[in-house]
Amino acid sequence: MASSVSSPEEGTFKTPKAVRVMSYGSNGGTPITIPASPFMKKLGCGTGVNVYLMNRTGKLNASPWAVKKINSKCASKQLADFKHRLKEEAKILKEIDHPNIVGFRAFTKAKDGSECLAMEYGGEQSLNDLIERRRKDGVKPFPVAIIEKVALHVARGLQYLHNEKKLLHGDMKSCNVVIKGDFETVKICDVGVSLQLDENMRVSDPDAEYIGTEPWKPKEALEEEHGEITDKADMFAFGLTLWEMMTLSMPHLEMLGDEDDDEECEDDSLEESFDEDAYYERLGTRPLLDTEALGSSYRRMVELFYVCTEEDPKKRPSAAQVVQALENNAPLKKTPAEVIVID
Repeated sequence: MASSVSSPEEGTFKTPKAVRVMSYGSNGGTPITIPASPFMKKLGCGTGVNVYLMNRTGKLNASPWAVKKINSKCASKQLADFKHRLKEEAKILKEIDHPNIVGFRAFTKAKDGSECLAMEYGGEQSLNDLIERRRKDGVKPFPVAIIEKVALHVARGLQYLHNEKKLLHGDMKSCNVVIKGDFETVKICDVGVSLQLDENMRVSDPDAEYIGTEPWKPKEALEEEHGEITDKADMFAFGLTLWEMMTLSMPHLEMLGDEDDDEECEDDSLEESFDEDAYYERLGTRPLLDTEALGSSYRRMVELFYVCTEEDPKKRPSAAQVVQALENNAPLKKTPAEVIVID
């Protein structure tokens, strides 16, 4: 993919201004009609939900919305849980206003009676979609300027969640970053499993469950009796998201066999080649990175990846520290264990 970003001096790190949009369908206001699923283009899917593109016809200069609905094929025993999550996401998203986080539009019912969350249309594809396309096309890792742009904009979104809203995103990964055009905008999405943080950046409810996604989980979230979960759990997953852009892969995917053959593999053959013990042993660790193949231009992003994926949460930087370092083009704060990058 050709990049329109060439250098920080040309506006690589500019964040678009926040635009306030009136919420519809939840507090009175203008009534809206959400079409039934077959009449909308499917953008993607997640655990128990599908996301559709809703073109708001008949409204002058109306921007499209992304509509999240519970999958109609969802098992009945899980339905209540997914409904609760969707309501919680709507509640959280309604209080958020940041240019690097997908905005709230409405929480209402579609014509088929299903509850749905209408959101700002953050972009045509997720970062994961773009990673998969590059890998399938045999293209090299993303240009370093693009990775730096994504790093800064995602870090800005996390800084806002952590410091201003006292929220842990709880499921950072490339699937939850949406991109518009040629990286014109970069936005975090899917705050449905967010957890409240206290003034010390720790999850305030000791009984709250950190959901996350296994390959991106830090050690402290993988232990049978969870360790202390803080804002640094997001930073570990953030580091792995940068790793995804440099390797065009998913963390620890090599444990599942040849990723290119995944779609063609039968379940039984995949099961035979999968070393479950080795896979779970790798979770929560820093995956390998071929720094020599990347070259010296990636050094800064490699250092950021290394420091964010320290096993000890206290050694990871906060989102605010990452933003400050990237905005000022300042050296990344070193941890007691020096990072050695070979190039």
